[in-house]
Amino acid sequence: MKKALDSTAMKWGSAIAAESERRYGSARQYIAACVEQVKFQLENQSPDLAILFVSPHFSDEYEHIPDLIKEMTGTKHFIGCSAGGLIGGGLEIEQQRSISLTAAILPGVELKTFHLEDDQLPDLDDAPIRWEELMNVEQAAEPAFVLLPDPFSFQIDALVQGLDYAFPHSIKMGGLASGANKPGLNALFCEDRLHRSGVVGASIFGNVLVDSVVAQGCRPIGKAYRVTACRNNFLVELDGKPAVAVLKDVLESLPAQDQALAKNSLFLGVVMDEFKDTFKVGDFLIRNIIGIEPKSGALVVGELLRNERTVQFHLRDAATSSKDLRAMLKQYVDRNAEEEKSQAAGALLFSCLGRGKYLYGEANHDTDCFREYVGEIPLGGFFCNGEIGPVGGTTFLHGYTSSFGIFRAKTAAGG
Repeated sequence: MKKALDSTAMKWGSAIAAESERRYGSARQYIAACVEQVKFQLENQSPDLAILFVSPHFSDEYEHIPDLIKEMTGTKHFIGCSAGGLIGGGLEIEQQRSISLTAAILPGVELKTFHLEDDQLPDLDDAPIRWEELMNVEQAAEPAFVLLPDPFSFQIDALVQGLDYAFPHSIKMGGLASGANKPGLNALFCEDRLHRSGVVGASIFGNVLVDSVVAQGCRPIGKAYRVTACRNNFLVELDGKPAVAVLKDVLESLPAQDQALAKNSLFLGVVMDEFKDTFKVGDFLIRNIIGIEPKSGALVVGELLRNERTVQFHLRDAATSSKDLRAMLKQYVDRNAEEEKSQAAGALLFSCLGRGKYLYGEANHDTDCFREYVGEIPLGGFFCNGEIGPVGGTTFLHGYTSSFGIFRAKTAAGG
């Protein structure tokens, strides 16, 4: 006998429809294929939240998608965006005609969706209440935020800094819409509207907890150094020596294989918690080394620096990225076991366009790792133009990263 769905339980479903498996033509047919699978997972209940990612092959049909989602799912709330690669049903589909749908039943949870433009953001020195008014939610609710910005029209750094300031205990996660190569071509969906600029998203609060796992995919080389001279994003000295000379010494100490890798995959890790005695995976914010300033010889880094910060050079390759992801997922699982947390019900993954088959040479690497460590829970998402997630308690816009949001109930069903 089929077990009835517990109406008090959080439940997620995720599915993907791709051209490689289905020769459907229209967005309606692809969405219908996803809805059929997701409704089965939700035992035919209408979701409280639906999140859709759609490849640019459907650009001529973007404007019809909100109505299709509302009609076919009966969802109370809907957000989504265009995507150069999609994740759904535990699969990663890249550069193919495809649509991914993730939906959730969220008892005891409140949802507020939003669309914002740059000029609506408060100044960073405004009071927190201005941000609460903008997001239509109070800090005391400790909401989690899912953010889907357009990379061509919205300054996401200003938003995440403001949200960190006004909602310091809240998780902010998401990814920059992808699939377009110029302004006005990405799609942002919010409820019954299609937008071509700004940011869409949702605040989620109540009987829900959201855990974040951010895998930046790098390994340290050399030793940690103290920044002794810098100007904004120009790194001048490390431990009292010219930064470029220190880097030269580090590179010369590496084996030939790593020296070759450093030509294209060299980064700087900035320690986020200076009170630690030793540093491990997840303790660094990874930033690009953009080049060398000709006049001063300073290293140009993709991050504003401060004197007395601890930094360490890093390398990235497929093996390192895989090892880092597994380490971060293991830390999450071990931490949950120690704290006896409630069981995860569903998850979102925001992964860089530079990962996937491009990095690993195979499909489904990150989703397979997630399943191996966290388990068989519904996982949806997309490949982004930049990933949003916290490192060391502060939210950043990342590159080459996989940022997971893992959802679970604060109290178990019937508790």
